Amino acid sequence: MSTLKDDIAEMIHHLPEKATLEDIQYHLYVLEKIRKGQESIKNGNGISNEEAKARLAKWITK
Repeated sequence: MSTLKDDIAEMIHHLPEKATLEDIQYHLYVLEKIRKGQESIKNGNGISNEEAKARLAKWITK
């Protein structure tokens, strides 16, 4: 598993040259949310696909 520093360096490497500080802050925010989600799943706190679909169905109208 990569370190936080590795993930940040990779993220910045893929940003366009004209990325703003706001762009970087947003991507850091998203990266942190992803890492927290992965950690939560690793600790057994995730939900099944079926449960996720059921939760989303309440918000999505066809």
